Amino acid sequence: MYADWSSLTIQLQSLGSATQSVLSKLPQDDGKQVVAAVVKTVASHLGITVPSDAKPSTLNTEQEVNWCMEVICHGLCLPLTEHEVIRDSVNIYCEWLSALLPNPKVCVPKPVQEDPNFYAQKIITQLNHLFIPRKGEEEHLLNTIADKNAKGRNTAQDTIHRQAVVCHRVLRRVQELAHQSQIMERGTWDALLSFLLAINDALLSPPAVKDDIGDQLCERVLGVLFEIWLIACVKSFPGPTLWKTLREMCMNWRHRAGLVTQWNRVNLTLTSRLIAFLYGPRFPVLNIPKEDMDLVPTEMTHECVAQSWYRFLNCLGNPVELSKPVSVSDTQQFKEYALKSFGVIDPTYHPCLVSLPTIFLRAMKGVSAIVDAYLGLPRAGQIMSMSRSSSATSAAVSTTSSTSMNVSTQSIVNSTAVLAAVTGTLSDQHNLTPSPLRPSCNSILHLFGLWLFEAAFIGTDAAKTGGSKKEQTGSSRPSSLSKGNTTMTSEPVDLPPGLTPDKFESGRAEALGALCRVFCSKRTGEEILPVYLARFYLAVQNGLTVGHDKVVSESLASILLNSSNLLRIDLDGVNVLAPSIVSALEAVLPEKEVKLTASYVNKADLRRAAIHLLQSMLTLPLHFANMQIKELLPTGERPAVNNFNQLKSRLVNLLINALQVEVEAVNTQMLLGCLLMTVQDAAALEEAELRQNDGFSDNSARNSAGVFQAASDSVSMMSDYTSISGDRHSLQEHMLDASYADNVTDSAHALFVRATYLVCHRLISSWKSDLATSLAALELLRGLARINIPEQDALECKRAVKWLCDYIVTQCSRPPQAHSKDLHSSIVAAFQVCATWLVHHPYLLGDKECLASVVEVAELGISGSKSHQKSSNPPVVKEEKALNPVSKRVKDAAENFLSVVMEQVGYFPSLSGSESLSSLLDESTLLLQSSSWGGEQVTNQTAVQAFRYFVIDQTVVLGVLEESLGNSQDPQPTVTAIIRCPSNKAVWTLQLRHLPRHKSGQVQRTANPGRPLAMSEKGTRKDFKPCFFPDSIDRIPLCAADRSIPAVESIAGDENTAQELDRLSRLMEQQSILEKELTHRIEEEDSYSVEFESTPPEPTSEFQTARLILSHLGFLSIPALRGALDSPIPRLVSLENDTPQFSMDLENLDKLSPRTFDTMYAYYVRSGQSQSEDILSNSSAGDLNPLYLEMLAAIGWPASVASHPGWTGDMGTSWCILEEPAPLDQGPGPVRFDGSRGLLYWADVSSELALLVPSGSPVDSRPCSAQGSSFIAQDNISTHSSTSSYGKSERDEGDASLSLDLERDGFSRRKVGRAQNVPELRNLTSSDHKVAVVWVESLEDALLFPGSELGVFCLVIFVHPLSTGLLRIKLAGQGGRMSTAIPLVDGMVVSRRALGSLIRQTAMNMCRRRRLDQDSYQPPHVRSVDLK
Repeated sequence: MYADWSSLTIQLQSLGSATQSVLSKLPQDDGKQVVAAVVKTVASHLGITVPSDAKPSTLNTEQEVNWCMEVICHGLCLPLTEHEVIRDSVNIYCEWLSALLPNPKVCVPKPVQEDPNFYAQKIITQLNHLFIPRKGEEEHLLNTIADKNAKGRNTAQDTIHRQAVVCHRVLRRVQELAHQSQIMERGTWDALLSFLLAINDALLSPPAVKDDIGDQLCERVLGVLFEIWLIACVKSFPGPTLWKTLREMCMNWRHRAGLVTQWNRVNLTLTSRLIAFLYGPRFPVLNIPKEDMDLVPTEMTHECVAQSWYRFLNCLGNPVELSKPVSVSDTQQFKEYALKSFGVIDPTYHPCLVSLPTIFLRAMKGVSAIVDAYLGLPRAGQIMSMSRSSSATSAAVSTTSSTSMNVSTQSIVNSTAVLAAVTGTLSDQHNLTPSPLRPSCNSILHLFGLWLFEAAFIGTDAAKTGGSKKEQTGSSRPSSLSKGNTTMTSEPVDLPPGLTPDKFESGRAEALGALCRVFCSKRTGEEILPVYLARFYLAVQNGLTVGHDKVVSESLASILLNSSNLLRIDLDGVNVLAPSIVSALEAVLPEKEVKLTASYVNKADLRRAAIHLLQSMLTLPLHFANMQIKELLPTGERPAVNNFNQLKSRLVNLLINALQVEVEAVNTQMLLGCLLMTVQDAAALEEAELRQNDGFSDNSARNSAGVFQAASDSVSMMSDYTSISGDRHSLQEHMLDASYADNVTDSAHALFVRATYLVCHRLISSWKSDLATSLAALELLRGLARINIPEQDALECKRAVKWLCDYIVTQCSRPPQAHSKDLHSSIVAAFQVCATWLVHHPYLLGDKECLASVVEVAELGISGSKSHQKSSNPPVVKEEKALNPVSKRVKDAAENFLSVVMEQVGYFPSLSGSESLSSLLDESTLLLQSSSWGGEQVTNQTAVQAFRYFVIDQTVVLGVLEESLGNSQDPQPTVTAIIRCPSNKAVWTLQLRHLPRHKSGQVQRTANPGRPLAMSEKGTRKDFKPCFFPDSIDRIPLCAADRSIPAVESIAGDENTAQELDRLSRLMEQQSILEKELTHRIEEEDSYSVEFESTPPEPTSEFQTARLILSHLGFLSIPALRGALDSPIPRLVSLENDTPQFSMDLENLDKLSPRTFDTMYAYYVRSGQSQSEDILSNSSAGDLNPLYLEMLAAIGWPASVASHPGWTGDMGTSWCILEEPAPLDQGPGPVRFDGSRGLLYWADVSSELALLVPSGSPVDSRPCSAQGSSFIAQDNISTHSSTSSYGKSERDEGDASLSLDLERDGFSRRKVGRAQNVPELRNLTSSDHKVAVVWVESLEDALLFPGSELGVFCLVIFVHPLSTGLLRIKLAGQGGRMSTAIPLVDGMVVSRRALGSLIRQTAMNMCRRRRLDQDSYQPPHVRSVDLK
């Protein structure tokens, strides 16, 4: 920069001898006497102690002033023991310099006032003598300080302190001149800057010695130099000669720690001003302390700031040379010291150089802070607090290596947290991300790349061999690779032990961290020069080296902490680092106690950064398969890893082992998400390979495009219910070790077994006390249950269900003080997961042990205890158990679990499909099929009135239609029942049959043949009296026993009995008379009476079917009727259905889903888009990324809103069929799924999910989800349209056979409506949560996504396609306890095979967590009971 300009270095170094006074020619004592007399007289007029005593100077001519200045100049050169003379001389000059100030002192001579700049230049030049160390005298003082004589030591220290005081006096006056003077000419400015350079060089260039004057004034003189230099840049910009002199002299002061401290202060302050006008006010502002910001004058122009910044940045030369003791000690002063000293054989052995590692670290931290400032990472405040140290700290001339380590610890501890936060390593610092306005990586590397790369190679072979690396290896690497190493000269072999290259590891680690942050801040689509990529990969590869002892060096820790995004930002050729990264991770993740060379590194943060790298690599082996991994610098030897497939087993074992030893909750959840993603991806790949059927096998090279096509073809609309087939080897439980063959331990089945075993074991043993970790483990088990792997056997799944039951029992059995909301939330989640396992593996209930475990745990949740406490004790029957559940939430969850077991396991999905757990039939539809329907159209209210409704046990609404269906031919008692229970709505048609249906046809029913006709001849008739007893009975005498039964008349003791007996006698008499009349009539009849012919009755066709069904159910039995009289609320209650409100209540009840329901919104963001209108309009475009459409298809299957019986995203159209299904619009883009006409839908036994693609044009005026607005459920939900209303015949109210009057039996009929204290429907249905999945072409647009304008989302999932075909995930959402869910983790890289399922699971798990954390939330079956 200044090659063609001369330097003032030699001139300023000889300034002291060039300005000697004429009195120096006289004997020392004579000169001293002259100076003492003159100075004392002149100083008496100054008024130093009493300003009012100041008198005008008696020096009126130039000759007088010049003569006095010669005397004063000699006084400044006197020995330090002449303190008073020196002090007075300094006071005189300081007062005379006030001539440059707006208000000069009275004591200033008249010639000085008339030409202040001329005399100020001479005075400033002569003041240089004050700072020049006295030859021999200072060495004597230092030796005295080192002496054991306390008195002499104190005297020497006091002498040096006095010199420092007068030096401070001069520096303060110089600062006043720079700040306040308005008349200083350019010559004066140049003289002032030259003076500051000269005194700094005089004090700082010699080798540092503890407690000398240079040590005490180091930071002070440097601070004044840089402060005044910045002021001069505004008032009189220094010329190139001065800039070159500053650079050369700073090179001589590099062994002083204060130089780097002040250099960092100035650089960071100027950087703050520079980026403010370069990138505008939206760019993050550096957090610079006010005292440092005051260094740069506010009136400095932009051009001046830029020029000053670049010149100050380079005034220290190459800061990496601070790691080279030979370069630092290559000065005249160090060489002179080595020649004079008997103990120092080389300049590098001077004791002050032991602080070079600390100085180098501070320099690299300053460079790193400037780099971060350009990236938009405002952490300069921490660097500044580190840089400003006290004089005691800066006086580390003879600091030991332990002190150096302490400084490193103090500075890196703060930066480590910030650096980790930069790449998303720390969850609590997620807002610290590179600014979107940051410059390109190439621009930053152009400025700082040479320094950072050179520092990154310290101590490596590349640093030692320089550019000769390629000749040794025989490779033809580009010359640019070694271009940065041309300045890396070889270090001498005989360096001191404290200055070997390994001692500069901290500074190297800082440089590596800065490089990692620069490259990890690459924008989407940004190109980085290959020369920089090559150097960076080589530096990182060297830094990732791990020894056999697996000790993590500072460089390795810095790389891991700052390169979380390294493998997920589309860096060209970055996969060459994969083997090195895996080896580095193997030294961190599987180790329970990570071995660190630097104790200040936070192990949890280090492990988290390693997990981020791991989750970026898990998909690589399956994605690239046998693709070769090239060597960065070929060595001629065969590499240990040739292709990605060889990394598969290492990555899986790394993941499993890391999960075994991890104790930090956040890290554990990340690993659990990675594990589920790995298992699911492996299963999806095996399915894709089986389906493509193109002859490829596991041992053959896969075509990536073929695998992608197969994965696309394998996308199922009901992915959780698809099945795959194939032959695999089963893996027994004892084969969980990671030492088996890759084709066995890496299969989906093997991963399934290992994951299930490990997670279930740790869930019970280690994770049960932490809610977040427990929920993550349970979410993983839920995901494993959905994965259909052909090799699964019942034993593995049975073991998983048994572990879940044991976990519930363990949690319920914890002591009372341990019970809390979090504990109960974990139990509720465990019940839900157990239900998922049974639904997807219904054969488990066929096992007696599994069935017993399931029923026992349900009993435990409902009642709080088991019937079988011990095998030796008899079971406790249900009637004798006291209901004491753990909590109401647990009881509700257990009841729902039992309901799923009884109703859904083995039957889901039903004939209605996954869209509905309930029957789609309603009263109107059933009435259409009844035999009494005449074809007329009636309203829904009329259809409801044809039914009779009862409430059973306050939970079940039973609707009974006492008419047979139209297809019924047999005159059998038939009833059609609609059962509305908390879990679903079912419709049954029942018949009372005396024979099985298959035998009913065997009964012959012929017409009555009648009796045969009587004969024409009339026979004789004999009259005789029938005898019921033998005639001899009357002849037998009575005995005492016969008289033991008294006569009837004898027991009529009271009036009531007598009346009963009298009534009985009258009845007997009437019967006797009637029989006599009948006998008499028969005797008088001569012919045969046909009318008395006995004929069988006709079969009845009218039945009281309601009474029959209720009787058979046990509600009309005598014990039940008696119990109803004693109970405050009978088990059976009849409802009035003749009010319009009743039919509306039934409709609202049917619209209560028995499952949870959530909504997901899908958005497509083109590169550079940030406005909501532009984003919404993309849904109508036909040129969207095909992977985006594939992702939507994998999340759910298409459904028409009009014919969809499930959740649609809108309360007004959900859970009802509005019209006949119509084909969806097949126009361009996914806009047809905006929620107005169609949607994408997914459901399982417990959850519903509606995926909507909002469009820019509103479809109607209702609050539709497609418009991005929140749902508001109205109190009165619209009823069915007229097309869904059906007519029926009026009911025959007078037909007694169709009635059941329960009022006679003590039952009452009750009305159901809003008059009852039933919660409003809006409060009962407000359980849906909203999740957004956003496809971003450029990841930087995720920061500008207008989420607040589009809706309120509990989670936003950003999906960014990488150039490799993989996809990067970025998560954002609301804060709080439940802010994350698995399997997707922020920063994860996933394959397209498993993307849709992973997004769906993450969204639904997030919603489940939110509901668990919501105090006012009620499960669906509880809401249904409340409404009833």
